[in-house]
Amino acid sequence: MATTKSMKIQAEIDKVKAKIADQQARLKELEKNKLEAENSEIVDIVRGMSIPLAELPLLFEKLKSGGALGQSVPKSGAALLRKRRKTEYETISSLNSGALCRCSFMRV
Repeated sequence: MATTKSMKIQAEIDKVKAKIADQQARLKELEKNKLEAENSEIVDIVRGMSIPLAELPLLFEKLKSGGALGQSVPKSGAALLRKRRKTEYETISSLNSGALCRCSFMRV
């Protein structure tokens, strides 16, 4: 009788381990999809800024060093700010996670 009970418990353990493995595989796939989506968003933001490819490393270096993040700065060199439709401005900011975000504001 004890052998039968232990075999049932072992079968249940095996089922749970299989479910855990399935969920871990699903988690890995979801994390991969999230990373791809974040990368796509970053590419879209950078492309939307119309910054020449040669100036992109300067922009990232400035962001990395913490220079004028999320603030209005004059247009120059690695332009962190660009004017759109005369009254709308756009900046990029670095979040705590290291991701870039685009912020738009209107001048009144």
